[in-house]
Amino acid sequence: MRVLHTADWHLGQRFISGHERTDEHRLFLDWLVQTVRERQVEVLVVAGDVFDTGSPSSTALELYYSFLVSLRQTDCRDVVIVGGNHDSPATLNAPARLLRHLRVHVVGCVPECFDDQILLLDDAHGQPGLLVCAVPFLRDRDVRLSVPGESAEDREQRIRQGIADHYARVAETERVWQHKAAGRPVLATGHLYAAGGTASDSERTIHVGNLGQVTADHFPACFDYVALGHLHRPQRVGGREHIRYSGSPIPLSFSEVQDTKQVLLLDFQNGAVGIEPIEVPTARRLARFHGSLEEVSADLLAYDNAGLPLPAWVDVEVRSELSQLEVAEQLLKVIEMLDRKQLEVLSRRHLRLVTLRPLGDEPEPLTRSLHDFTEREVFERRLENEPEDDRPELLRTFDELTELMHEASPPGPLSKGRGGA
Repeated sequence: MRVLHTADWHLGQRFISGHERTDEHRLFLDWLVQTVRERQVEVLVVAGDVFDTGSPSSTALELYYSFLVSLRQTDCRDVVIVGGNHDSPATLNAPARLLRHLRVHVVGCVPECFDDQILLLDDAHGQPGLLVCAVPFLRDRDVRLSVPGESAEDREQRIRQGIADHYARVAETERVWQHKAAGRPVLATGHLYAAGGTASDSERTIHVGNLGQVTADHFPACFDYVALGHLHRPQRVGGREHIRYSGSPIPLSFSEVQDTKQVLLLDFQNGAVGIEPIEVPTARRLARFHGSLEEVSADLLAYDNAGLPLPAWVDVEVRSELSQLEVAEQLLKVIEMLDRKQLEVLSRRHLRLVTLRPLGDEPEPLTRSLHDFTEREVFERRLENEPEDDRPELLRTFDELTELMHEASPPGPLSKGRGGA
């Protein structure tokens, strides 16, 4: 049996300032259909977080259903989809009976009948070939009972033990042992945070803090492979080759700019599983430029996005002794020179550097009188409450008005550059 493991699509995600990811997701799903066809994948497993929210947009739903229909043009016989912590069980399960006629098996949450999450899939000859223990994201009600007055430590232990007990119960079912006794492979899914896993900025916390973390030892030995979702970086759990996160197919935050995105191709033969990572082509790069104003400006102007279908999205952080307004004004001049079809700055930050005085120097006064500021400094302070993009234009207007006032008024306190505005 040849299986492909993927997870954490997050269809419908909106990036910084509401930027859509639809084009990226569409290109990924088109590539996935092509990969399934070319690599003759028989079973596709999606380990949770199909959607980014519990109420996906019509566009996200269209992507999802169009993809499932497109798979019918390949040799993929079965699709197994489990719910993640971002998914709404009701949304996933609503078309489940209809999708079953397309051999798409959806387990949005733990079913009322426990055995309904244990799926027996046929091979190419119509004989039993692979048993999938389709375990979705386990919510509190699935793994523990609330106990009044329990400590945080007791609650953590209850959640962890509840998750372990759920997998143990799955492994102890008669269907699993009969399948193993016949020498056929058993694959389990999960959507959880495993201890020792490396997270990025885009995962939503499951439970509270690190509650519910499980280890590789919590997965029964009868599982030949454990297909996990939730962590967006591809990785093994506890150093075990057969317990893996596939990671997300596109970077979902700027903390993932260095990650190689992939899906995992599994070959079950003669009681062993071969695992081959397949790199997902990049449609849009996320980039980070951090440094001085000169360094960031040079990086922006020199960036090469050739060969990619979508413009890069960039996070900028300038470290400078200049004021926030001065940095914004100069940075905007650079951004105006960029080709928006190749590069778009989505996030900007300014960290102001402060020069420390040698010990023994006379300290500056802790407070400054209004008369210690120039007119322009007072206005700059006022602009800190305004949107960053509006500040340069407001400052230029202020300078023009000040110049007109000086031309029309006789010399006085304002013309000397001191006083209130």
